Amino acid sequence: MAYDAEATRRRIFEAATAEFAEHGLAGARIERIAVAARANKQAIYLYYGGKDKLFGAVVRAKLEEICHSVALTPDALPEAAGRLFDWYQEHPELVRLLLWEALESGEGPIEGEEPRTEAYRGHVRDLVAAGVGEGADEPVHVAQNWLFTVLGLVAWNFAAPQLRRMVLDEPDEKAAVARRREAVVEMARVLAQTIR
Repeated sequence: MAYDAEATRRRIFEAATAEFAEHGLAGARIERIAVAARANKQAIYLYYGGKDKLFGAVVRAKLEEICHSVALTPDALPEAAGRLFDWYQEHPELVRLLLWEALESGEGPIEGEEPRTEAYRGHVRDLVAAGVGEGADEPVHVAQNWLFTVLGLVAWNFAAPQLRRMVLDEPDEKAAVARRREAVVEMARVLAQTIR
């Protein structure tokens, strides 16, 4: 049977996603990734260049998945916020990866920061073009704040589930999540009406 490099890369990527989501960058082990991926450690270094770069590639790819599945525009914000909420619920690993990244990098630069920053700049340009910040002295700042607020409005629900449980005082987790989704969509509707 011929060696399938693409299949090996995919297995490494999937194993690394699970490993980093569970243990973070510092706690992750290349050995465990290699075993879970049915690959050797040399393949990981060959394809990804090491643990830091692999972690950066995993986070970037997860963010690109979400960016391609949900477009945040003022006109469709409530629906987009609902889809974003659903995406985070179905992919809890992204919030965990972002939290690990924040804990481990602090205020310092992160692996692959510049391409990710440029992607966010593209989203901000799209928002400005769609009218966010129209008439403001600094429409880019309005769009940046708008984007960051919407992302936080959704992601916080999954970053601190214990707070969701305590604040909502809801013993049924499914009911709590459904209630929060409804609230997020309504808040996004209000935000969309006041943004321009």
